[in-house]
Amino acid sequence: MEDVTLIGVDLAKRVFHLHGAAGDGSVVFRKQLSRLQFAKFIEDHPRCVVAMEACGSAHHWGRLIAGFGHEVVTASLIPQLTRLDCVSRMPVAPNSTAATHLAC
Repeated sequence: MEDVTLIGVDLAKRVFHLHGAAGDGSVVFRKQLSRLQFAKFIEDHPRCVVAMEACGSAHHWGRLIAGFGHEVVTASLIPQLTRLDCVSRMPVAPNSTAATHLAC
């Protein structure tokens, strides 16, 4: 697998959507993981930047992710319109994840 330098995460109640990208911006993977699968995936993944939208659980996940050595970026300052302008037609969650990655 290529070196992933950035992972965009759409946090949700049950299933998290992940969008991994290489340094040149090319998509390396898109995944859907449960909370437990996500924690295990992040723990085992080499260090990189993990970007997510700010929400109620973002602080919890941010602390957990940072504890595994990753750099955490919350995308609370990125306007919604900017994120949605960046992406093509996809289902909503992958759309949001890709847009968070592109905006960071």
